Amino acid sequence: MEQKNVVLALVLSAIIIIGWGFLQPHLFPTPVAPPPQQQATPAQPAQTPTAGGTTGATAVPGAATTTPPLEQLDRDSALAQSPRVPIESPKLKGSITLKGGRIDDVVLADYRETVEPNSKNIVMLSPSSAPNAYFAEFGWVGEGTVLPDDSTLWQADGSKLIAGKPLTLTWDNGQGVRFSRQFNLDKNFMFTVTQRVENASGAALKLHPFGRIRRMGTPAVGITRILQEGPIGVFGNVGEDTKYSLQYRQYHKMPEDYGQADYVNPNGPLRAPDGCQVNDEFKSKGGWLGINDKYWLVALVPDHAQELEACFRWQSVDKADAYQVDYLGAEATVAPSAATAATASLFVGAKEVSLIDDYGTEFGGVGIPLFDRAVDFSGYFPGYSLAIIAKPLFDLLDFIYTKLVHNFGLAIMVLTVLVKTVLFPLANKSYRAMNRMKRLAPQMQELRTRLGDDKVRLNQEMMALYKREKVNPAAGCLPMVVQIPVFIALYQVLYVTIEMRHAPFFGWIRDLSAPDPTTVLNLFGLLPYDVPNLGPLHILSIGVWPLVLGVTMFLQQKMNPPPPDPVQAKIFMFLPIMFTFMMAQFQAGLVIYWSWNNLLSIGQQWLLKRLDERRDRQGPKPPEQKAEKQLEQKPVKRLEQKQKRN
Repeated sequence: MEQKNVVLALVLSAIIIIGWGFLQPHLFPTPVAPPPQQQATPAQPAQTPTAGGTTGATAVPGAATTTPPLEQLDRDSALAQSPRVPIESPKLKGSITLKGGRIDDVVLADYRETVEPNSKNIVMLSPSSAPNAYFAEFGWVGEGTVLPDDSTLWQADGSKLIAGKPLTLTWDNGQGVRFSRQFNLDKNFMFTVTQRVENASGAALKLHPFGRIRRMGTPAVGITRILQEGPIGVFGNVGEDTKYSLQYRQYHKMPEDYGQADYVNPNGPLRAPDGCQVNDEFKSKGGWLGINDKYWLVALVPDHAQELEACFRWQSVDKADAYQVDYLGAEATVAPSAATAATASLFVGAKEVSLIDDYGTEFGGVGIPLFDRAVDFSGYFPGYSLAIIAKPLFDLLDFIYTKLVHNFGLAIMVLTVLVKTVLFPLANKSYRAMNRMKRLAPQMQELRTRLGDDKVRLNQEMMALYKREKVNPAAGCLPMVVQIPVFIALYQVLYVTIEMRHAPFFGWIRDLSAPDPTTVLNLFGLLPYDVPNLGPLHILSIGVWPLVLGVTMFLQQKMNPPPPDPVQAKIFMFLPIMFTFMMAQFQAGLVIYWSWNNLLSIGQQWLLKRLDERRDRQGPKPPEQKAEKQLEQKPVKRLEQKQKRN
């Protein structure tokens, strides 16, 4: 019977290993960009078109229209369709289109697609007619005059937008109303856009400022979903005491939550039902909203004193996913011969933790509320509980990396040593308990052999054995429970922070955020051929570090007391094999961290075992020796007590 169970365990383990490779593409699919004919031009504010602009009934910015899809172009051709003003700063390159006044061309100067120095820079934003369109725009909706739209041709007062030097676009609608947009760019990733309306028409205007970010297509996500990717926002209640809260949606959840219907509202009134579901519509004072990815963020930051209505949207446009976040500001009445203005900001860039923190505390003299939540340190844990541990761990890791070792892999190892040192007392208690349990293993096996199937008697004898030897079976587990949140938090830090992206270690590890590139299928590069993509069977391609992880897990498991059930013990022996295959597809930095942590645990447990064995060989001191030692330590005190009694 026992042999049958072992065979069953082997079969189940094989099914899990091979099944993981087959199920992974279905459980965590990599979205494919839709073909050109499936891309549609992003929807515009739904208003009756006129020459040079729009007028008539107001509508929510970005509600879907019945405009037919435009022919999609490659990115360079799409950029060439409109006159543009270049963007030049230390961290951003790109351009602002003069046709529509959108920010729709942004490239990160310091980040590339691969570790190769000549690889392409990361493209953040692209025009509406380009593949995977992704853009941001600001504007007005209202009544009584012609408003600028995506066909409006603006005039620029400069030849380029440079960090620290503003650029202003202007447009006159021919009815006595002049519009302007001033763009400022800091030395990092933040645009500040000030819109101004000057009314010389002789009639009062009622206008609402808006901003929106729109993205066509779903980006590729990782093999795990332990972080937030998709629409995100922080909104504050409208009142004297503004309290902010985080709201977010996941890319893969939005089609399920919204259903497959398109949202069409070509001529609806302001804030009419237009595709923004009740749960995705927020009234707020200040705050921010955007579209969040693992390493990148595009976010709108309205004025902190602005009351607004915000929305998360998803649409199916010719079977392609379209995501949008937008806000509509409070109404402003512009009297004749008067003017009004609205200011907002736009973050387009990398989620560098220190920079995100700076914007959260110092931007505009006010700070962006809860801006640090864009870096998801919490993972699957509710609220921000895990981040209370994860954020200080990252700060310490970053200090070790930037100030001490200058190698992110070494910084991970140093941090792991520091964490193990802090948790040393708890780990000692746990390991000592496990060592004691392991020493009892022969006696427990003898009881099982002698008592056989008499489970009641077996449990009674085991409890008596624990009591006689002063061993608590749970003592090895409780300290481990305390340590688990710390190690999960460190795991999350290594998984989500951009600081590990493209960071080299030693040897063949040139990118700690990518899987180990070596594979056992070509003897780790000794055989002169590259292993092709094997599809689901690519899980058999295991690198050096995943094998190190498997070996350390096996050694650590051998040092622990086996489970009471022999069949269960044999199943546990297969866990290192399963984790070796599964972790082969994870980031090398995570695998190195886990392997190094296992090695430290093995060393610590081995040392404690040797100390316990030496203590056992020496045996307890005789009672008379203890008494003599106590008398030697306190002779004066005992003499004084005797004199007092006399």
